[in-house]
Amino acid sequence: MSERELDSSINDYIEVETPKTYEKQLQWDMAIGLQEVDNLKPSKYLKKLLQENVTGEKTIYEVEYELKQYYVEKYKTDKIVQEEFECDLVSTRIVQLLEEDNFELSVDYIKYIHGYLFKDVYEFAGEFRKVDFSKPERILNNDSVAYGDHKLLKQSLDYDISLEKSKDYGKMNIVDVINNITDFSSRIWQTHPFREGNTRTMAVFIEKYLVSLGYEVDNTMFKEKSVYYRNSLVRSNYFNNYLNIKQNNSFLIKFYENLLLGKNNNLHSRDLIVEELFNIKN
Repeated sequence: MSERELDSSINDYIEVETPKTYEKQLQWDMAIGLQEVDNLKPSKYLKKLLQENVTGEKTIYEVEYELKQYYVEKYKTDKIVQEEFECDLVSTRIVQLLEEDNFELSVDYIKYIHGYLFKDVYEFAGEFRKVDFSKPERILNNDSVAYGDHKLLKQSLDYDISLEKSKDYGKMNIVDVINNITDFSSRIWQTHPFREGNTRTMAVFIEKYLVSLGYEVDNTMFKEKSVYYRNSLVRSNYFNNYLNIKQNNSFLIKFYENLLLGKNNNLHSRDLIVEELFNIKN
C-alpha cells in the first residue's frame, strides 16, 4: 500500500461516549470495595439487584426499597447476617450519594454523609463520638494512631476546612493538587469524628470534593485498593518518637497519583508495615 493509503489523518474523529452502564458499575465497584476496610461482603441478593440497577431495570431507590423488604422478611426468621445487612445498605447509599450532583465543603456535610450512609445501621449515625479511643493496627503491630480529642472534633474539622477553603486548586499544577489533597484527607481522617464508619465517610467526602473541583476519579482504585487506602491513611498519621518513626504520606500520595493521574504505582499493604515495631526486643 502507498503512503497516501496508510494516512489516517484525513479521517474524521469519532466522538466516543462512555456507556452509562460502565459509569454505574464503577460507582458500585467503589461502594462495595470500600466495605473491605471493615471486612464486609455483599449478599447474593444485592449482587442481583445491583446488576438490575446497572442495566437500568431498577433505580437506585428501588434497589434500596427491595433491600429493606428483603431484610424485613429475613428478620422474621432470625436469619439476618448483620455484616451483609450493613454492607448492602451502606453500599446502596454510597451509590445514591455519588449520583447526587451536590457537594458542600463543610463539617455539616461530613456529618450528613455519615448520617445518610449509616442510618438504620448505627444509632449514632451522623453524630460525633463522645469518647476518646484507639484502634490496634496490624501494620503497626497493634499500636494505634493518635486520634483527635473527642472534645475538639468540630473545632479541628472547622480549622482544617477553613484552610482548605483558602486554596485555589485552579492555579495549582497536578503535583501540588495531589500533595494538597493528600494532606487534607489525611488530617480530616485523623480526627476520626465518628465511632465507626470514618474511612468510608471520608472516602465519599473526598471523592465528591474532587468531582466538584472538576477532576475525574478512577473508582476502580477503591474497588481494588480500599484496604491499602486506609492503611496509607494510618501511615500518614502514625508517629513514634521513642523509635524515631515519622509520619509518612508517600503511600497516600501514590494512591492519589493512581486515582487522579492513572499512574500504575504498585500498591501493596505489606509495604506499609512499620518493621521497627515488629523488631522491638523486650
